[in-house]
Amino acid sequence: MSGKVFLIGAGPGDPELLTLRALRMLQQADVVVYDRLVSDDILALHADAAQLIPVGKAPKCHTVPQDRINEILLEQARAGHNVARLKGGDPMVFGRGSEEAAYLIARGVAVEYAPGITAAQGASSSTGVPLTHRGLATSVQFVTGHRQADKVLDLDWKRLADPDSTVVIYMGVANIGQIAMGLMTENLPGSTPVLAVSNATTPDECRLLSRLDRIATDARTAALRAPTLFIIGSVVSLYAQQPLARVLEQSHG
Repeated sequence: MSGKVFLIGAGPGDPELLTLRALRMLQQADVVVYDRLVSDDILALHADAAQLIPVGKAPKCHTVPQDRINEILLEQARAGHNVARLKGGDPMVFGRGSEEAAYLIARGVAVEYAPGITAAQGASSSTGVPLTHRGLATSVQFVTGHRQADKVLDLDWKRLADPDSTVVIYMGVANIGQIAMGLMTENLPGSTPVLAVSNATTPDECRLLSRLDRIATDARTAALRAPTLFIIGSVVSLYAQQPLARVLEQSHG
């Protein structure tokens, strides 16, 4: 008799941000298939007898290809196990959760979902920078800063360069220079404030305050590494430095 797969969003790292639904599913699972960015504190909440299977990916280092991850989930479910597919953030926001779900459903495996707090929300809450704010931003755009197989970014720069919108860049460390240039080419001012947040909501969180025309240089100087999120827009002007996180660099403008 086939088991089922729980597609669980683990949130940005702080275990207190895990939903009750996600916790229940995790503790009901016989097998936990987890990504690299799932924090140790959250992983420790699994049932004592659960089997743990790491399938994490790092930039340019996919030790377990996506096709093999799909197969592992299918094999474990067909063996009669309840499988927790544990992903950082929300599995439906740049998490390939929908791809895995489609693969499983097409093969007769039941899938249940537990949404997670995505990194943008986590960074917003830990830094106090809102994603929308009356008079500053009436919308927010979530954008991936990385293409599969390192393809050239073909983003809609004109749409993104909206001064009344907040742009949040996921997975953008390697391409932040190209992203900044694309936005400025469409007349988003170089003085637009940018806040980079690494390891949001965790004890290792650090922040880099900059501006659009300097973020590439500042990010390189600070040696920012994934996972880092970039919040671009007027809302960053509301950022007030807090002593709970390490600030790597302060804008001079």
